[in-house]
Amino acid sequence: MCNSASTLCAVRRIVGIVLAVLLIGGVAVAVVAGRESQDPSTATKTVRGVIGSEKAEFFADPDVVKALAAKGFTVRTETSGSWAMEELPLKEQDFAFPSSKAPADELRRGSSVGGGPIRPFYSPLVVVAHSAAAKVLAGNGLATLSGASTGTLRMGSYLAAARADRTWQQLGGAGPHPELTGTVFITSTDPVASNSGALYLAAASYVADGGRVAADKAAVARTAPLLKKLISVQGAQQTSSDAPFRDFISGVGNPLVLVYESQVASLLIQHQEVGDLVVLYPDTTVSSDHTLVPLTEDGRALGELLGSDRRLRELAVRHGFRPQGAAAEFTAATAGHTAYLNQKLSGVRQAPVPTSEVLHTMAQRTRSQGGSA
Repeated sequence: MCNSASTLCAVRRIVGIVLAVLLIGGVAVAVVAGRESQDPSTATKTVRGVIGSEKAEFFADPDVVKALAAKGFTVRTETSGSWAMEELPLKEQDFAFPSSKAPADELRRGSSVGGGPIRPFYSPLVVVAHSAAAKVLAGNGLATLSGASTGTLRMGSYLAAARADRTWQQLGGAGPHPELTGTVFITSTDPVASNSGALYLAAASYVADGGRVAADKAAVARTAPLLKKLISVQGAQQTSSDAPFRDFISGVGNPLVLVYESQVASLLIQHQEVGDLVVLYPDTTVSSDHTLVPLTEDGRALGELLGSDRRLRELAVRHGFRPQGAAAEFTAATAGHTAYLNQKLSGVRQAPVPTSEVLHTMAQRTRSQGGSA
Protein backbone atom coordinates (compact mmCIF):
# COMPACT_ATOMS: atom_id res chain seq x y z
CA MET A 1 0.00 0.00 0.00
CA CYS A 2 1.12 3.60 -0.56
CA ASN A 3 -0.09 5.21 2.71
CA SER A 4 3.31 4.68 4.38
CA ALA A 5 5.38 5.67 1.32
CA SER A 6 3.46 8.37 -0.48
CA THR A 7 6.53 9.79 -2.19
CA LEU A 8 7.47 6.40 -3.66
CA CYS A 9 3.90 5.85 -4.92
CA ALA A 10 3.86 9.25 -6.58
CA VAL A 11 7.12 8.45 -8.38
CA ARG A 12 5.73 5.13 -9.59
CA ARG A 13 2.62 6.84 -10.97
CA ILE A 14 4.71 9.39 -12.83
CA VAL A 15 6.97 6.69 -14.29
CA GLY A 16 3.89 4.70 -15.41
CA ILE A 17 2.37 7.71 -17.15
CA VAL A 18 5.65 8.51 -18.93
CA LEU A 19 6.03 4.89 -20.12
CA ALA A 20 2.46 4.87 -21.41
CA VAL A 21 3.03 8.09 -23.34
CA LEU A 22 6.27 6.73 -24.80
CA LEU A 23 4.56 3.47 -25.80
CA ILE A 24 1.72 5.27 -27.56
CA GLY A 25 4.17 7.60 -29.25
CA GLY A 26 6.27 4.64 -30.37
CA VAL A 27 3.26 2.92 -31.97
CA ALA A 28 2.29 6.15 -33.73
CA VAL A 29 5.83 6.60 -35.04
CA ALA A 30 5.86 2.99 -36.25
CA VAL A 31 2.57 3.44 -38.14
CA VAL A 32 3.76 6.65 -39.81
CA ALA A 33 7.09 5.10 -40.67
CA GLY A 34 5.34 2.10 -42.13
CA ARG A 35 3.20 4.32 -44.34
CA GLU A 36 6.18 6.34 -45.47
CA SER A 37 8.16 3.20 -46.31
CA GLN A 38 5.57 1.93 -48.83
CA ASP A 39 6.77 1.93 -52.43
CA PRO A 40 4.75 4.61 -54.26
CA SER A 41 4.97 2.54 -57.45
CA THR A 42 2.71 -0.15 -55.92
CA ALA A 43 -0.15 2.27 -55.23
CA THR A 44 -3.06 1.62 -57.60
CA LYS A 45 -6.15 3.47 -58.75
CA THR A 46 -9.34 1.47 -59.08
CA VAL A 47 -10.84 1.50 -62.57
CA ARG A 48 -14.27 0.01 -63.19
CA GLY A 49 -15.70 -1.25 -66.45
CA VAL A 50 -18.19 -3.50 -68.19
CA ILE A 51 -16.74 -6.11 -70.55
CA GLY A 52 -17.81 -8.90 -72.89
CA SER A 53 -17.72 -12.28 -71.12
CA GLU A 54 -15.03 -13.59 -73.49
CA LYS A 55 -12.58 -11.23 -71.74
CA ALA A 56 -13.57 -12.16 -68.18
CA GLU A 57 -10.85 -14.78 -67.75
CA PHE A 58 -8.24 -12.35 -69.04
CA PHE A 59 -9.04 -9.71 -66.44
CA ALA A 60 -9.37 -12.35 -63.69
CA ASP A 61 -5.96 -13.89 -64.47
CA PRO A 62 -3.69 -13.31 -61.42
CA ASP A 63 -0.80 -12.49 -63.75
CA VAL A 64 -2.91 -9.83 -65.48
CA VAL A 65 -3.95 -8.43 -62.10
CA LYS A 66 -0.28 -8.27 -61.10
CA ALA A 67 0.81 -6.66 -64.37
CA LEU A 68 -1.90 -4.02 -64.11
CA ALA A 69 -1.03 -3.30 -60.47
CA ALA A 70 2.60 -2.78 -61.46
CA LYS A 71 1.36 -0.01 -63.76
CA GLY A 72 -0.89 1.52 -61.10
CA PHE A 73 -4.27 -0.06 -61.90
CA THR A 74 -6.76 -2.20 -60.02
CA VAL A 75 -9.50 -3.19 -62.48
CA ARG A 76 -13.01 -4.18 -61.40
CA THR A 77 -15.27 -5.59 -64.13
CA GLU A 78 -18.75 -6.90 -64.75
CA THR A 79 -19.83 -8.79 -67.87
CA SER A 80 -22.55 -8.08 -70.39
CA GLY A 81 -23.50 -8.87 -73.96
CA SER A 82 -21.85 -6.28 -76.17
CA TRP A 83 -25.07 -4.88 -77.61
CA ALA A 84 -26.75 -4.97 -74.21
CA MET A 85 -24.14 -2.60 -72.75
CA GLU A 86 -25.87 0.49 -74.09
CA GLU A 87 -28.89 -0.37 -71.92
CA LEU A 88 -26.79 -0.40 -68.73
CA PRO A 89 -26.26 2.54 -66.35
CA LEU A 90 -22.64 3.43 -67.06
CA LYS A 91 -22.26 6.57 -64.93
CA GLU A 92 -20.14 4.76 -62.35
CA GLN A 93 -17.97 3.04 -64.97
CA ASP A 94 -14.61 4.17 -66.33
CA PHE A 95 -14.80 2.14 -69.52
CA ALA A 96 -16.94 -0.18 -71.60
CA PHE A 97 -15.22 -2.95 -73.55
CA PRO A 98 -17.52 -4.59 -76.13
CA SER A 99 -16.29 -7.13 -78.63
CA SER A 100 -16.36 -5.07 -81.81
CA LYS A 101 -16.46 -1.58 -83.27
CA ALA A 102 -20.20 -1.43 -84.01
CA PRO A 103 -21.48 -1.56 -80.41
CA ALA A 104 -18.50 0.56 -79.40
CA ASP A 105 -19.64 3.28 -81.81
CA GLU A 106 -23.01 3.36 -80.06
CA LEU A 107 -21.38 3.59 -76.65
CA ARG A 108 -18.99 6.36 -77.74
CA ARG A 109 -21.94 8.64 -78.41
CA GLY A 110 -22.58 8.71 -74.67
CA SER A 111 -18.97 9.42 -73.71
CA SER A 112 -17.49 12.89 -73.24
CA VAL A 113 -13.90 11.58 -73.32
CA GLY A 114 -12.09 12.59 -76.47
CA GLY A 115 -9.86 10.55 -78.75
CA GLY A 116 -10.47 7.69 -81.13
CA PRO A 117 -11.41 4.08 -80.37
CA ILE A 118 -8.89 1.83 -78.65
CA ARG A 119 -8.54 -1.67 -80.12
CA PRO A 120 -5.80 -3.51 -78.22
CA PHE A 121 -6.55 -6.95 -79.69
CA TYR A 122 -8.92 -8.86 -81.97
CA SER A 123 -10.18 -12.35 -82.76
CA PRO A 124 -11.80 -13.85 -85.88
CA LEU A 125 -15.04 -15.78 -85.58
CA VAL A 126 -14.77 -19.53 -86.17
CA VAL A 127 -17.05 -22.56 -86.02
CA VAL A 128 -16.09 -25.40 -83.73
CA ALA A 129 -17.31 -28.86 -84.70
CA HIS A 130 -16.98 -32.33 -83.35
CA SER A 131 -14.90 -34.61 -85.57
CA ALA A 132 -17.83 -36.64 -86.94
CA ALA A 133 -19.78 -33.50 -87.86
CA ALA A 134 -16.77 -31.94 -89.57
CA LYS A 135 -16.16 -35.07 -91.65
CA VAL A 136 -19.81 -35.24 -92.72
CA LEU A 137 -19.78 -31.57 -93.74
CA ALA A 138 -16.58 -32.13 -95.73
CA GLY A 139 -18.00 -35.23 -97.39
CA ASN A 140 -20.98 -33.24 -98.61
CA GLY A 141 -19.17 -30.15 -99.88
CA LEU A 142 -20.04 -27.85 -96.98
CA ALA A 143 -16.48 -27.77 -95.66
CA THR A 144 -12.93 -28.75 -96.56
CA LEU A 145 -10.51 -30.26 -94.06
CA SER A 146 -6.82 -29.42 -94.15
CA GLY A 147 -6.05 -31.75 -91.27
CA ALA A 148 -7.70 -33.83 -88.60
CA SER A 149 -8.49 -30.80 -86.46
CA THR A 150 -8.83 -27.81 -88.77
CA GLY A 151 -10.39 -26.77 -92.02
CA THR A 152 -12.65 -24.29 -93.81
CA LEU A 153 -16.41 -23.86 -93.70
CA ARG A 154 -17.75 -23.05 -97.16
CA MET A 155 -20.21 -20.33 -96.29
CA GLY A 156 -22.01 -20.28 -99.64
CA SER A 157 -22.68 -24.03 -99.50
CA TYR A 158 -23.69 -23.85 -95.85
CA LEU A 159 -26.18 -21.04 -96.49
CA ALA A 160 -27.65 -22.97 -99.43
CA ALA A 161 -28.19 -25.93 -97.09
CA ALA A 162 -29.81 -23.62 -94.55
CA ARG A 163 -32.19 -22.22 -97.17
CA ALA A 164 -33.22 -25.76 -98.09
CA ASP A 165 -33.67 -26.81 -94.44
CA ARG A 166 -31.22 -29.66 -94.96
CA THR A 167 -31.05 -32.20 -92.14
CA TRP A 168 -28.11 -34.27 -91.01
CA GLN A 169 -29.99 -37.39 -92.10
CA GLN A 170 -29.99 -36.05 -95.67
CA LEU A 171 -26.20 -35.79 -95.69
CA GLY A 172 -24.17 -38.77 -96.79
CA GLY A 173 -22.12 -40.36 -94.03
CA ALA A 174 -24.26 -39.14 -91.11
CA GLY A 175 -26.00 -42.50 -90.60
CA PRO A 176 -23.39 -44.07 -88.27
CA HIS A 177 -23.55 -41.03 -85.97
CA PRO A 178 -26.84 -40.96 -84.04
CA GLU A 179 -25.88 -37.67 -82.39
CA LEU A 180 -26.18 -35.96 -85.79
CA THR A 181 -29.92 -35.49 -86.13
CA GLY A 182 -32.32 -32.73 -87.09
CA THR A 183 -31.63 -29.58 -89.10
CA VAL A 184 -28.05 -28.65 -89.84
CA PHE A 185 -27.39 -25.32 -88.13
CA ILE A 186 -24.72 -23.34 -86.31
CA THR A 187 -25.40 -22.30 -82.74
CA SER A 188 -24.76 -18.60 -82.27
CA THR A 189 -25.53 -16.05 -79.59
CA ASP A 190 -28.55 -13.75 -79.58
CA PRO A 191 -27.80 -11.09 -82.23
CA VAL A 192 -29.97 -8.54 -80.46
CA ALA A 193 -27.78 -8.61 -77.35
CA SER A 194 -24.48 -10.20 -78.35
CA ASN A 195 -21.69 -9.13 -80.67
CA SER A 196 -20.77 -12.55 -82.07
CA GLY A 197 -24.40 -13.25 -83.00
CA ALA A 198 -24.70 -9.91 -84.80
CA LEU A 199 -21.41 -10.44 -86.67
CA TYR A 200 -22.65 -13.88 -87.75
CA LEU A 201 -25.56 -12.12 -89.46
CA ALA A 202 -23.16 -9.60 -91.03
CA ALA A 203 -21.04 -12.33 -92.61
CA ALA A 204 -24.06 -14.37 -93.73
CA SER A 205 -25.74 -11.32 -95.25
CA TYR A 206 -22.57 -10.39 -97.11
CA VAL A 207 -22.25 -13.84 -98.68
CA ALA A 208 -25.96 -14.26 -99.39
CA ASP A 209 -26.15 -10.88 -101.14
CA GLY A 210 -23.34 -11.63 -103.57
CA GLY A 211 -20.46 -10.07 -101.64
CA ARG A 212 -22.20 -6.77 -100.89
CA VAL A 213 -22.24 -5.19 -97.46
CA ALA A 214 -25.73 -4.20 -96.36
CA ALA A 215 -26.04 -0.43 -96.41
CA ASP A 216 -29.78 0.28 -96.27
CA LYS A 217 -33.20 -1.21 -95.57
CA ALA A 218 -33.51 -2.64 -99.07
CA ALA A 219 -30.27 -4.60 -98.61
CA VAL A 220 -31.45 -5.87 -95.24
CA ALA A 221 -34.76 -6.93 -96.76
CA ARG A 222 -33.07 -9.04 -99.45
CA THR A 223 -31.49 -11.40 -96.91
CA ALA A 224 -33.93 -11.04 -94.01
CA PRO A 225 -35.78 -14.35 -94.63
CA LEU A 226 -32.53 -16.33 -94.66
CA LEU A 227 -31.14 -14.57 -91.59
CA LYS A 228 -34.38 -15.19 -89.73
CA LYS A 229 -34.11 -18.88 -90.60
CA LEU A 230 -30.51 -19.05 -89.30
CA ILE A 231 -31.66 -17.68 -85.95
CA SER A 232 -35.15 -19.18 -85.50
CA VAL A 233 -33.93 -22.76 -86.03
CA GLN A 234 -31.79 -22.41 -82.89
CA GLY A 235 -34.60 -21.79 -80.43
CA ALA A 236 -33.51 -20.11 -77.20
CA GLN A 237 -30.14 -18.37 -77.48
CA GLN A 238 -27.52 -17.26 -75.00
CA THR A 239 -26.39 -13.65 -74.73
CA SER A 240 -22.76 -14.68 -74.27
CA SER A 241 -20.49 -16.97 -76.32
CA ASP A 242 -18.97 -18.41 -73.16
CA ALA A 243 -21.86 -20.74 -72.23
CA PRO A 244 -22.38 -22.47 -75.62
CA PHE A 245 -18.62 -22.95 -75.99
CA ARG A 246 -18.36 -24.56 -72.56
CA ASP A 247 -21.33 -26.78 -73.40
CA PHE A 248 -19.59 -27.83 -76.61
CA ILE A 249 -16.32 -28.68 -74.84
CA SER A 250 -18.21 -30.71 -72.23
CA GLY A 251 -19.84 -32.74 -75.01
CA VAL A 252 -23.41 -31.41 -74.86
CA GLY A 253 -25.41 -29.17 -77.15
CA ASN A 254 -25.22 -28.65 -80.90
CA PRO A 255 -22.29 -30.17 -82.87
CA LEU A 256 -21.60 -26.82 -84.61
CA VAL A 257 -21.02 -23.67 -82.54
CA LEU A 258 -19.89 -20.17 -83.52
CA VAL A 259 -17.18 -18.89 -81.14
CA TYR A 260 -14.22 -16.56 -81.05
CA GLU A 261 -10.91 -18.07 -82.14
CA SER A 262 -9.50 -16.69 -78.88
CA GLN A 263 -11.66 -19.10 -76.87
CA VAL A 264 -10.11 -22.06 -78.66
CA ALA A 265 -6.58 -20.67 -78.71
CA SER A 266 -6.72 -19.97 -74.98
CA LEU A 267 -7.45 -23.61 -74.16
CA LEU A 268 -4.70 -24.82 -76.48
CA ILE A 269 -2.06 -22.40 -75.20
CA GLN A 270 -2.88 -23.33 -71.62
CA HIS A 271 -2.75 -27.04 -72.53
CA GLN A 272 -6.33 -27.81 -71.56
CA GLU A 273 -8.32 -30.74 -72.93
CA VAL A 274 -10.32 -29.99 -76.09
CA GLY A 275 -11.57 -33.48 -76.98
CA ASP A 276 -12.35 -34.16 -80.65
CA LEU A 277 -12.68 -30.47 -81.49
CA VAL A 278 -12.21 -29.35 -85.10
CA VAL A 279 -11.82 -25.64 -85.88
CA LEU A 280 -13.53 -24.54 -89.10
CA TYR A 281 -12.64 -21.07 -90.35
CA PRO A 282 -15.50 -19.72 -92.49
CA ASP A 283 -14.13 -18.80 -95.91
CA THR A 284 -15.91 -15.48 -95.36
CA THR A 285 -15.90 -14.34 -91.76
CA VAL A 286 -15.67 -11.25 -89.59
CA SER A 287 -12.91 -10.41 -87.15
CA SER A 288 -14.07 -9.08 -83.84
CA ASP A 289 -12.05 -5.98 -82.94
CA HIS A 290 -12.34 -5.80 -79.16
CA THR A 291 -12.84 -2.06 -78.76
CA LEU A 292 -12.48 -0.22 -75.46
CA VAL A 293 -14.63 2.87 -75.03
CA PRO A 294 -13.17 5.21 -72.39
CA LEU A 295 -15.81 6.86 -70.22
CA THR A 296 -13.21 8.64 -68.05
CA GLU A 297 -9.57 9.59 -68.51
CA ASP A 298 -8.58 6.68 -66.25
CA GLY A 299 -10.46 4.39 -68.63
CA ARG A 300 -8.55 5.81 -71.59
CA ALA A 301 -5.23 5.32 -69.80
CA LEU A 302 -6.11 1.69 -69.16
CA GLY A 303 -7.07 1.10 -72.79
CA GLU A 304 -3.84 2.57 -74.09
CA LEU A 305 -1.86 0.48 -71.63
CA LEU A 306 -3.48 -2.76 -72.84
CA GLY A 307 -2.23 -2.08 -76.34
CA SER A 308 1.22 -0.69 -75.54
CA ASP A 309 2.50 -2.75 -72.62
CA ARG A 310 4.47 -5.77 -73.79
CA ARG A 311 3.65 -7.90 -70.74
CA LEU A 312 -0.08 -7.25 -71.08
CA ARG A 313 0.05 -8.08 -74.81
CA GLU A 314 1.84 -11.32 -73.92
CA LEU A 315 -0.91 -12.17 -71.46
CA ALA A 316 -3.62 -11.27 -73.99
CA VAL A 317 -2.04 -13.79 -76.38
CA ARG A 318 -2.05 -16.38 -73.59
CA HIS A 319 -5.80 -15.90 -73.53
CA GLY A 320 -5.99 -16.44 -77.28
CA PHE A 321 -6.30 -12.85 -78.53
CA ARG A 322 -4.35 -11.47 -81.49
CA PRO A 323 -2.68 -8.16 -80.50
CA GLN A 324 -3.17 -5.34 -82.99
CA GLY A 325 0.03 -4.75 -84.94
CA ALA A 326 1.88 -7.62 -83.28
CA ALA A 327 1.12 -10.69 -85.38
CA ALA A 328 4.48 -12.27 -84.58
CA GLU A 329 3.56 -12.50 -80.89
CA PHE A 330 0.46 -14.59 -81.64
CA THR A 331 2.33 -16.71 -84.19
CA ALA A 332 5.09 -17.53 -81.72
CA ALA A 333 2.70 -18.39 -78.89
CA THR A 334 0.59 -20.72 -81.06
CA ALA A 335 3.43 -22.37 -82.98
CA GLY A 336 2.69 -25.70 -81.34
CA HIS A 337 -1.03 -25.61 -82.17
CA THR A 338 -1.16 -25.23 -85.95
CA ALA A 339 -3.04 -28.54 -86.13
CA TYR A 340 -6.04 -26.49 -84.96
CA LEU A 341 -5.30 -22.83 -85.76
CA ASN A 342 -4.96 -21.02 -89.07
CA GLN A 343 -2.31 -18.59 -87.86
CA LYS A 344 -2.16 -16.46 -91.02
CA LEU A 345 -5.90 -16.80 -91.80
CA SER A 346 -4.98 -18.23 -95.19
CA GLY A 347 -7.96 -18.57 -97.52
CA VAL A 348 -10.19 -16.52 -95.20
CA ARG A 349 -11.93 -13.44 -96.56
CA GLN A 350 -12.90 -10.66 -94.15
CA ALA A 351 -16.42 -9.35 -94.73
CA PRO A 352 -16.98 -5.62 -94.12
CA VAL A 353 -19.26 -4.93 -91.17
CA PRO A 354 -22.40 -2.81 -91.67
CA THR A 355 -23.05 0.21 -89.51
CA SER A 356 -24.41 -0.35 -86.03
CA GLU A 357 -27.82 0.91 -87.18
CA VAL A 358 -27.98 -1.66 -89.99
CA LEU A 359 -26.80 -4.46 -87.70
CA HIS A 360 -29.51 -3.55 -85.20
CA THR A 361 -32.10 -3.69 -87.96
CA MET A 362 -30.83 -7.09 -89.14
CA ALA A 363 -30.99 -8.49 -85.62
CA GLN A 364 -34.46 -7.13 -84.93
CA ARG A 365 -35.86 -8.57 -88.15
CA THR A 366 -34.75 -12.07 -87.18
CA ARG A 367 -37.19 -11.71 -84.26
CA SER A 368 -40.11 -10.22 -86.18
CA GLN A 369 -42.96 -12.15 -87.74
CA GLY A 370 -42.10 -13.31 -91.23
CA GLY A 371 -38.71 -11.61 -91.17
CA SER A 372 -40.21 -8.19 -91.81
CA ALA A 373 -39.71 -5.12 -89.68
